Amino acid sequence: MPARQDGHPAQEVGSSSEAAYRRIRADVVLGRLAPGSKLGLDGLRRIYGVGIGTLREVLNRLVSEGLVVAEGQRGFAVAPVSPQEFREVAALRLLLERHAIALSFAAGDLDWEGQVVGAHHKLAVLERRLLAGESTDPALWKRHDREFHALLIAACGSTALLDTYAAAYDLFLRYQMVAVVFRGAVAADQHAALLACALARDSAGACRVLEDHVQGCVDHVIRSGALAPFSGGRRRRTPTGAGVPRRVARP
Repeated sequence: MPARQDGHPAQEVGSSSEAAYRRIRADVVLGRLAPGSKLGLDGLRRIYGVGIGTLREVLNRLVSEGLVVAEGQRGFAVAPVSPQEFREVAALRLLLERHAIALSFAAGDLDWEGQVVGAHHKLAVLERRLLAGESTDPALWKRHDREFHALLIAACGSTALLDTYAAAYDLFLRYQMVAVVFRGAVAADQHAALLACALARDSAGACRVLEDHVQGCVDHVIRSGALAPFSGGRRRRTPTGAGVPRRVARP
């Protein structure tokens, strides 16, 4: 096995780099690393257990995805959030998801239907718990939300479209996790309506429901003021110089 100049096998380094990328990315998307948090390399090295070189590689990769910003000589920070960007991210998600829904509903077979039904069942169970006031892990709830929406479009037949949508969805999800938003019965009812449209192959109806679903979420988050602590370019800093993940259970 070839070795790098630092003496570590290339495959081992690549594996640790990918693992660090997935962990840090998840912590950003799920709001464990707050928007604007300074990402000090020494602090991240202690948290994630990888070297400075690997961290730079990972953070530059996240910069290209819009999840982290490079601050020149000052290093890196979690990308800030704003109402305007949330609207832009929502518009991108809608553009991609509506197109993918039309393709997926036209091509989906019986196995696809079963997967959509199963994903909705898991999501609906968590939504009922939330409506009943039970304590539920936000990351688990949003994982099932993400899986349901992903399966609605899974039969679209375009890997490029699915990959682009997944990246856009994660940008949208970060806003949801920062705001920890659950809109109650209205969101649960919209998910049920999307399921009904999928089974009826009613892509036009599903797109109308999706528009209300996404825009309703954006309006709710902005009205709530949940983004205010992270807006205006202010960056939270921690004593260690690195953003510290919030105590949210991993999905």
